[in-house]
Amino acid sequence: MNLFNTIVIGLREVWAHKFRSLLTMLGIVLGVAALVAMSALIQGMENGAREAMVAMGGADKVLLRRQAVPAYQEHLADQAPGRTLLDAVALRQGAPLLREVSPQMSVDEVVLTRNDKRCNPAECVGVTSAVIEMNLHRLAYGRFFNEIDEEKAHAVCVIGTGIRDELFGKPDEQGRAIVPLGETIYLSGQPFTIVGMFEEYLSEKDAKEKALRLAGELPKVESGGPKRMRGFGRGGSGGWAFYRKNMTVYIPLNTAWMRFRLAGDKTGIPDNRLSDIDLKVKDFDRLEDALQQARNVLLVTHKGIEDFTFETQENQLEGIRAQVKNYRLTGGFIAGISLLVGGIGIMNIMLASISERIREIGTCKALGATGGDVFVQIVVESVVLSVLGAAMGVGASFALVELLTTLSPTANTPIITLPAVLVGVGFSAAVGMVAGLLPAFKAASLPPIQALRYE
Repeated sequence: MNLFNTIVIGLREVWAHKFRSLLTMLGIVLGVAALVAMSALIQGMENGAREAMVAMGGADKVLLRRQAVPAYQEHLADQAPGRTLLDAVALRQGAPLLREVSPQMSVDEVVLTRNDKRCNPAECVGVTSAVIEMNLHRLAYGRFFNEIDEEKAHAVCVIGTGIRDELFGKPDEQGRAIVPLGETIYLSGQPFTIVGMFEEYLSEKDAKEKALRLAGELPKVESGGPKRMRGFGRGGSGGWAFYRKNMTVYIPLNTAWMRFRLAGDKTGIPDNRLSDIDLKVKDFDRLEDALQQARNVLLVTHKGIEDFTFETQENQLEGIRAQVKNYRLTGGFIAGISLLVGGIGIMNIMLASISERIREIGTCKALGATGGDVFVQIVVESVVLSVLGAAMGVGASFALVELLTTLSPTANTPIITLPAVLVGVGFSAAVGMVAGLLPAFKAASLPPIQALRYE
């Protein structure tokens, strides 16, 4: 029997009982729509989580952390040098598998003031130009520090848009662009000139929310009580990463040392140690080799004292993968149950169809059709029902995703992927084939004489 003719007969059977076929396919339609739409939502959530990781520098960023010396080196703890500028220089020269080395010297408990306005930055750090590539910053206005700023320890700074909003006002509220280049702000009482400002960093969720608010489609958020920071949950999942970048103040590394560290802490002892040294590897696939190379260099500069450790983004990547895997398993299980129910519906309707077509089956066998031909015909009809339902489910998933986007316009955009569509259609076809086996076996085993006598 020709497969094309078999499919055509199956389509005619579906068309002959349109309403019954539609009800039969409903379970498949709902199952595929749920599977594809849920996969799209999970893909949007995954993109949001990866956005935050990229905002903090990307997967190839490595943090050089300080740690307590190992037990066998406890007698050398007093000699542990910590992270120093010598380490940064040595890493640049002796670790060719590293693409970037960014030394940083934080200025703790700094308060920014301008006239009667004040704010606390998320971080105020003395840095070199390597921090631009390290943290994936982009300048919107002005410039970054040059060699003269570093050498002369100039009192200049580059700020994020969050600092601009707190000290100079928000452009959205004042109805004009605010570019505070050349303006003076005070860092714990010391005057600094703004020479550059980064662009505003927003997650997809926050960017959509801002666009809708500017268009008047969302009400302005009025916060009761005094101003306050709302913690690292700000901006939703991953929003803290963008908030931190917007609330950043960078000053030249030498300026941080000369103006804030040279005078010493409460004990009056100057501290020239770095707060952080961030690294970026040239090839993420050679991460282990790069870290071993960096470790060898640091053991030389630290005279064998291992008071340092490396922190990578691998755990964050694994966390994202595990979370997405759990979501997909849960969504797939729910959609699978719906498809299974749809398969039972197809089996039921095919059994009913066979009861209606017993004389037709007997006539076909009398004219020379084999049991195998009848078996294939019934299975193909069952698969046609399920595949049509899957096609309708895919169409319904696009409508469902559009509806979800309309109901929650500020959420991460759901993304329908081809693998999810193929899995949905393929699983539906498999369910239809399995559901058609019992009815097909029953039809194929009917004796022609008894089938022709059936009333």
